[in-house]
Amino acid sequence: MLVYPEIDPIALTVGPVQVHWYGIMYLLGFGIGWGFLLCRRGTLGLSPEGVGDLVFAAIIGVIAGGRLGYVLFYQPGYYLQRPLEIAAVWDGGMSFHGGLVGLVLAGVWFARWRGLRLLDLADQLSRIAPVGLGLGRIGNFINGELWGRPADPELPWAMVFPHVDSLPRHPSQLYEALLEGLVLFLLVWLGGRRLHRCGQTFGLFLAGYGAIRFAVEYFRAPDPQLGLLVAGLSMGQLLSVPLVGIGLWLLWRGGDPARQEGHPSSSP
Repeated sequence: MLVYPEIDPIALTVGPVQVHWYGIMYLLGFGIGWGFLLCRRGTLGLSPEGVGDLVFAAIIGVIAGGRLGYVLFYQPGYYLQRPLEIAAVWDGGMSFHGGLVGLVLAGVWFARWRGLRLLDLADQLSRIAPVGLGLGRIGNFINGELWGRPADPELPWAMVFPHVDSLPRHPSQLYEALLEGLVLFLLVWLGGRRLHRCGQTFGLFLAGYGAIRFAVEYFRAPDPQLGLLVAGLSMGQLLSVPLVGIGLWLLWRGGDPARQEGHPSSSP
């Protein structure tokens, strides 16, 4: 049985500025995504400056959507009384489902502005999104949040979180980092090679994430202010069910044949 190492969530302090590990994980995710999109810009028909615009729009969409999603889905009452804390994203409290909605809205705007096919753009972003998800879950672990449900003390990797209680628990943040990060990354990349219509890779990502998140929620403690909801399911599970449905629909239907590298869009 392991004990949570009580990592300081603040990585660096420079004068009055505190740099949190959680924020560093986000910066790493966006930085890796930026590099990936620069390498794939020929597929989308974007200049390096255009890729920078896309990454900036994605950052705004993910952070604004993720934070507002958390506020609305998980703690509306708390933030209604403390509206100034809504902006404190460095303390944790981001919703993937809200971040996805924000990213989709940013993608719709960017695709219309640049004259891109939305599903082409979604396919490319889906290939790198698991990296950001995995890094974000590592940030959750460093913050000591989103711990797991009680586990069998004989489980070798069961972990006690002293700031929670003395019970051995599943380190669900690490489960999610592995499954939503590495496993989903491999699923999207290896499975995406067999998909030839635009939107299908995005569908694989949505269905894969939804299924993984639904399963791993059985090992993650439900949010205390919500508990278990309809049919004994958590909020994360209820929000993931539609993702699986939309993902399977995109996998079945798809769009026009996907563009290949070297055949970019005619957009600027």
